[in-house]
Amino acid sequence: MDTLQFLFTGFGIAFQWHNLLFAFFGVLIGTAVGVLPGIGPMSGIALLIPVTASVTGGLGPDEAAASSIILLAGVYYGAMYGGSTTSILLNTPGESSSVVTTLDGHQMAKQGRAGAALAISAIGSFVAGIVALVALIFLAAPLSKLAIRFGPAEYVALMILGLCAVSGLAGKSMTKALMMTVFGLLLSTIGLDTVSGVARFTFNNPALFQGLEFLTVAVGLFALGEVFKTILEGDFNTGTVAKIQKVMPTKQDIKVSTMPIIRGSLLGFIIGVLPGAGATLASFFAYSVEKKVSKTPGKFGQGAIEGVAAPESANNAASGGAMIPLLTLGIPGSGTTAILMGALIMYNVQPGPLLFEEHPTIAWGLIASMFIGNVMLLILNMPLVKIFAKIIETPPKYLIPMIIAISIFGVYAVQVSVFDLMLLIVCGLVGYFFTQHDFPLAPIVLGLVLGPMIENNLRRALITTNGNYMIFVERPGSLILLSIAALWILIPIVLKMKGKKVIVNDEAA
Repeated sequence: MDTLQFLFTGFGIAFQWHNLLFAFFGVLIGTAVGVLPGIGPMSGIALLIPVTASVTGGLGPDEAAASSIILLAGVYYGAMYGGSTTSILLNTPGESSSVVTTLDGHQMAKQGRAGAALAISAIGSFVAGIVALVALIFLAAPLSKLAIRFGPAEYVALMILGLCAVSGLAGKSMTKALMMTVFGLLLSTIGLDTVSGVARFTFNNPALFQGLEFLTVAVGLFALGEVFKTILEGDFNTGTVAKIQKVMPTKQDIKVSTMPIIRGSLLGFIIGVLPGAGATLASFFAYSVEKKVSKTPGKFGQGAIEGVAAPESANNAASGGAMIPLLTLGIPGSGTTAILMGALIMYNVQPGPLLFEEHPTIAWGLIASMFIGNVMLLILNMPLVKIFAKIIETPPKYLIPMIIAISIFGVYAVQVSVFDLMLLIVCGLVGYFFTQHDFPLAPIVLGLVLGPMIENNLRRALITTNGNYMIFVERPGSLILLSIAALWILIPIVLKMKGKKVIVNDEAA
């Protein structure tokens, strides 16, 4: 009952007129941040921290902190909504967690179903946001206790499971998917070694010391790869693009998407609670799970609406889940929540076990504002679906320069580096080459994201055991996750071999 009383107090704070304005502008800016490739929530929040400090200068310490964190959190989960827009319409992931949405979302857009894809994305994100917030209110304490028990060995096992799960995105060949996963892991080793400081695969180029910028690689592979395909193959749509008559999803679309949205929301929230896992891993997992449970897995990658509903729900739920370790333990689960933590500390508010006791107005005001923000996002996004869907009707001669301009602006804004622009072009050509030869691009992206996490946690685990690898099978959590990862790879291989034997026997008969 105390929880509900605190929540009502939080709503009292969130419904103050200035906090409603902060929430509105936060989600609005967040949506725009998600749409633009490169200007992710980390960059958006970092840029807005000094702005919020000046705007809230006339308020009391706790009021100023509450208002600022309401706006900054709005940018965070607003970006989860906005990231799907360019993924669906332009095959350009606006945010790293929207990479998976390009696989089916863009195919739906090509089929004239951009409106349905965008609407399901908005509905799924809204449902996931509400599910995550309800869980955040009632499950924060027990889930935090479970997450804090995860040691480095469990994290390594979890990441390996994530890499094995990407075989679900393999398309026709699991071998090619695993090759691309290893290639992504190799790319992740470029840069300075975090422990020894030794430069690896940098060829004495200072621009490579920090490693490859994730978004540069992702935008290059997906967005510019599509541009090069269109230009080099002359794949221009010379006829008129079919008008999108219906922007709302059909009853069948909603029926088919209901369970993927629920599964994606729950899975995304659980993964979001684990520090370091994040929305990107959640969206990959959700997509892989949907493909595994589907009776017709072949339709994934061809415009399956479940392939939009599940990852979009998962990445939004993960942003809610990431708030648990931040608020209750003072452990940022991602780069974005680390910046949010820095913003709170700037206001002399220390996230952690004492936050709810010492600053209840901030903690519960933030949680209540996230309810309000999700409603605002749904109201904002649903009417704009038709406007967004119209973008797909833009002729290629206008669309291609637009994609190139958005990609270059977004990538340059992250590092302000000409080298990154050159890398963008190289990744575009590589993406085109791989696509032409049926090599999936998604595993490269996941390998690049998870590589540093696996390396850091692997070292931590081995340091604690003086180099004894048995820790990965001696710890029950790690053993279970590694067993699931092994089964994820072996079961399809065994089933494929059995299928071949059946065919051979039938031919022999």
